[in-house]
Amino acid sequence: MMKDLSKHPCFNIEARHKYARAHLPVAPKCNIQCNYCNRQYDCCNESRPGVTSTVLSPMQSVHYLKALAEKIPNMSVVGIAGPGDPFANATETIATMKGVKQQFPDMIFCLSSNGLDLEPYIDEIAEIGVSHVTITVNSLNPETLAKIYRWVRYNRRVYRGIEGGKVLLAQQLKCIELLKAKEIVVKINTVVCPGINDHEVEEVAQKVAELGADTMNCIPMYPTENTEFQVLGEPSKEMMKSIRQKVAKYIKPMTHCARCRADAAGLLGHDDRAAMDMIGQFSGMVVNRGEGRERVAVATNEGILVNLHLGEARKVYVYEKTRNGYHFVEMRNTPAEGGGLSRWRELASKTLVDCQAILVGGIGESPMKVLQENGVRVIQMSGLIDAGLDAVYLNLPIKTLCRSEYTRCGDACRGTGAGCG
Repeated sequence: MMKDLSKHPCFNIEARHKYARAHLPVAPKCNIQCNYCNRQYDCCNESRPGVTSTVLSPMQSVHYLKALAEKIPNMSVVGIAGPGDPFANATETIATMKGVKQQFPDMIFCLSSNGLDLEPYIDEIAEIGVSHVTITVNSLNPETLAKIYRWVRYNRRVYRGIEGGKVLLAQQLKCIELLKAKEIVVKINTVVCPGINDHEVEEVAQKVAELGADTMNCIPMYPTENTEFQVLGEPSKEMMKSIRQKVAKYIKPMTHCARCRADAAGLLGHDDRAAMDMIGQFSGMVVNRGEGRERVAVATNEGILVNLHLGEARKVYVYEKTRNGYHFVEMRNTPAEGGGLSRWRELASKTLVDCQAILVGGIGESPMKVLQENGVRVIQMSGLIDAGLDAVYLNLPIKTLCRSEYTRCGDACRGTGAGCG
């Protein structure tokens, strides 16, 4: 069943003069390298995807959105479109969406992705309430995709050339079908690169229409400095008109794209510069201890006992409290060994971004300090995970054989980030 598009300026041309949107720049990393893209964080005068003046944490973005909503009362849509890819930054993206939905339950939420790492999160984003997703599909031909993308990183492996094109395309087409099965509105972006894929766009339109996509946006490539495609000319208006006419035979074309930045705010094509400048006020904000953190992480071997020292934990189990008891959410990889303090900062700010506490069998001084400074409560204990969760959520004393809060795990352990021998 088609969702209501009447208040979404990107999906409804009539809404663009009435309703504003805001993009939250919480996703700096990308899992592909496009030959037309150069991600910059400090260009305040350029309007194109991949550009933002700063990057926000999930909690900073929620505070920013609250202030933005007061300044732009006709804002109906909030989205995440970069400056990298939302699902190369899945932890931050999911945490942001949950925080926004909690504060703005009626806001339309949309995402823009290349689709490569989207599949594992489709059920979760549907449950959160994401109603609109844009996927960039530039060709159905792996040989053409090999010209457009320098590399593709999928499941921790880097693919190049035709092989990379095949991996990316397979995931994109699969995700379109899966999104439509969840009744999510799907828009396809295709970046028209003259001499590269301009003759293949009609074929893309026919295929994505067959898969159920709702609309298609053909974007003229912008020759960006310091990219492989900077030597290509921008597609002419005549070329774009002809391509959109061909696309219209299969799927409704979008004709009012504004090449939005990753921190865009305001009416489509008429960004509110003063509102966007507000973002700098929130990028340095120190979020109050534990604010917005609902979950608990556990260093465990098997998901039953708290029995791992943080330094030797390659993964943490994440739990949350529901009306039906404690619910296992997922396993998350911890940052790689050898990073020193940066390892623990990444753990606190990214891996545990939505966690108020972590249960560990042991911990060094350095990680303990970094975690606590970032609002993560550290509980060193041994015993059943449920006992530790009771201590966090119900404020119950931890049972026999368990110790509450941090105590030294040994003079030799300093938490250098190199892992435990």
